[in-house]
Amino acid sequence: MNVTLTLSRYLVRTYLLNMVFLLFALLGVIYLFDTVELIRRASKADAVPLTLVLQMGLLKLPEVGQLLFPFAVLFSAMFTFWQLNRRSELIVLRSAGFSVWQFLAPVILTAFLVGVLQVGILNPVGSLLVSKYEQLEGEYLDNQDSQIAIFKEGLWLRQSMDGRILEGQDDVDKGYVIVHARKIVPESWIFQNVVVFYFGEKDLFRMRLDSVDAHLEPGKWVFNDVRMHKQNGTLSTREQFMLPTSLTIQDIEESFSSPETIPFWSLPGHIQTLEQTGFDASRLRVYYHSLMSQPLFFVAMVLLAATVSIRPPRIGGALGLFVMGVFTGFVVFFMSSYLQALGASQQIPVVLAAWAPAIICFLLGLTVIMNLEDG
Repeated sequence: MNVTLTLSRYLVRTYLLNMVFLLFALLGVIYLFDTVELIRRASKADAVPLTLVLQMGLLKLPEVGQLLFPFAVLFSAMFTFWQLNRRSELIVLRSAGFSVWQFLAPVILTAFLVGVLQVGILNPVGSLLVSKYEQLEGEYLDNQDSQIAIFKEGLWLRQSMDGRILEGQDDVDKGYVIVHARKIVPESWIFQNVVVFYFGEKDLFRMRLDSVDAHLEPGKWVFNDVRMHKQNGTLSTREQFMLPTSLTIQDIEESFSSPETIPFWSLPGHIQTLEQTGFDASRLRVYYHSLMSQPLFFVAMVLLAATVSIRPPRIGGALGLFVMGVFTGFVVFFMSSYLQALGASQQIPVVLAAWAPAIICFLLGLTVIMNLEDG
């Protein structure tokens, strides 16, 4: 017997309403705590208005929302099946001859389509908001005076100069420098084929440095085999030239540690760019494949929810269901985070790290339901 269109629409509507309600409730709680933390940080900075803090809290929500989405799918499915059981609707469906797979199918399809929507549309939009949040955070809360970007042509970074100069170098005034490195050797953090543009106050060009390679030491850039082109047209060479900096290797590494700021559709190109420049893109590859596995992961969450909530109510009722859901969510989150960490550190293949949680949960839920319902 086929599930009627009316019944399918009823199940889908009930599930979607529960999911949206639960997701917004979780995001509301997270927004409250994030805003309090941002207000605490803003109180230590200069002249950060409350409206900006509230805006930053909203911009950060998509980053947290992507972590909460699987839990919203899981808990809303459990609550939906619990509602149907509590109102004896599942009993009526079984009495009418419907199998568990027939009334699960609309919910499973809905979860799959929500996963596709989340990856294809919500993730790109959210990445733009998170990127804006990190920009505001660096400008108003962290007081960062440097900017780092990576393209196919290599690494670009901009840092402010405060008028200081290392001993033995020419006098410089306040301004900024733009550093471009064609390639980076991650193991030793040697910057190869480096070009530096130095600008003084009011964007006045002061000089250009061409260096064979460079590296960062505490508090300074060290450039080797340097050709200096000054604004008056003079050309000179040096074996070594140094410029003061507040940048560290950790700062550069952390500038590439936010996959959430990169839209899903841009990830393949960004991964290729990182690898061409010399950086390790394993973390981005894990993130990219984990996004692709989201629709299957959402389906697995529905199956896991069904294993604990489609049976007739037992002693403990809603409390037992809640405890089981929290335990299931914790185990799934821990397993997923652990495997992704192994993949990012190249201890296991990237595809295995990203897809294993979804596949394991899917097969587990499928197996349990088949044993409970079909044999």
